[in-house]
Order: sequence, then structure tokens, then C-alpha cells
Amino acid sequence: MVKLDIISDPICPWCYIGKTYLDAALAARPDHPFTLEWHPFQLNPDMPPEGMDRRAYLEAKFGGKEGAVKAYMPVLEKAQEAGLSLNFEAITRTPNTLDAHRLIHWAGIEDRQTPMVMALFRAYFEEGRDIGDAEVLADLADGLEMDAAVIRRLLDSDADLDAIRARDSRFREMGVTSVPTFIVAGQHAVPGAQPADLWLKVIDEITEQIARGDDPGNGKG
Repeated sequence: MVKLDIISDPICPWCYIGKTYLDAALAARPDHPFTLEWHPFQLNPDMPPEGMDRRAYLEAKFGGKEGAVKAYMPVLEKAQEAGLSLNFEAITRTPNTLDAHRLIHWAGIEDRQTPMVMALFRAYFEEGRDIGDAEVLADLADGLEMDAAVIRRLLDSDADLDAIRARDSRFREMGVTSVPTFIVAGQHAVPGAQPADLWLKVIDEITEQIARGDDPGNGKG
């Protein structure tokens, strides 16, 4: 298997779009060599723990309502191309995602990491749920047959807070400035929401390298 590390934030629409494109390629190549692992990156590391009103956040970030609308037009267009229906009108708050990243980490321990990431994407972008809220996160955990009571207790504690912050910082030190960023075989970075055709090419090239006995991470091929 070939490791595909995905650096992402569950409130990043491009991350949801990028994963959807990747999924299309993986479905077209069911014998693909990838094993996925998700890593934390906060788009808003200075966001207050309780989050903030989304309209106020977007207008401050993009210089008013018109700027916010203009910034999100390409997102909506690409989402539609990917077959997603993003319900931005349902989103009332922009959350701090530190706890969501902790939940992704704990889901990984139970081999439910990718399903949890997708549950967070759907909850936020399609259902407008506040994924900074501990009750929402516990409910998502319950939906994946994780122990919601245990997750709630962990969220009420400082468990893994420092570890998540340290991992986030490490990626910034490595030069990651935006997400999604995909790292293939520990070496080759693929930034942004790339189309399925690109991923098909990557998968086919790696499959050929493996068939030749080459190491996909050595830069050959």
C-alpha cells in the first residue's frame, strides 16, 4: 500500500470538493494502492473557542458582503461540478475546529477516520450544523458507532489538544499554507482540489511503478 496523507480542515469547502474528486478516482480504480490518513490544519487558528457569526466572519475576511459572495462563487461552481450541494445559507457560525480535529484523531484510533471526516463535511456544509459544538461532535461519533459518552468526556478534557496543535504547527513549518494538501508516498505534494483525471493518472503511474518493482516514493517513473 502507498500512504496518501491528507492535510485538511473540516470547514474548508475545497477540502470537501477535493476529497469528492479523489473518491471518484478511487471508485474508478477499486484496486488502487492508497491508504489514507488525515492530518490537522486550522484555517482559523485564532478563532475564539466558541466560534463566531459566519456572516460577520466572512464580511470581515473578504471586505464586505460583495467580497464574500465573489469569493465563494468559484467554490459553488466547483462543488456543482463535483456533484455536491453545499448549503452555505444554513451555516450560521464559523466554528473553531480544534475539537473537530481531535475527534478525527480519535476516530482514526478506531479505524473510522475517513468516515468521520466525511460526516463532518456533510454536517457542516450540507446540514449547517455547528461542528465546534461538543454535543454535535458526540452525536456524529455516535452515528459512526463510537462511544458518544466517552467522546463527550474527552472533549470536556484537554486530551490531545497539545498534540493536535503541534501537528498543525509542524505542517506550517514544512511550508503548507493552504488546504487541502495531499502528500503521496511521504514525498510528493499535490496541493488543492485536483480533478479526478489527475488522480487517475497518479494512481496509474504508481500502479505501474509497483508492477516494475520500483518504490513509488523514490521519484522514479
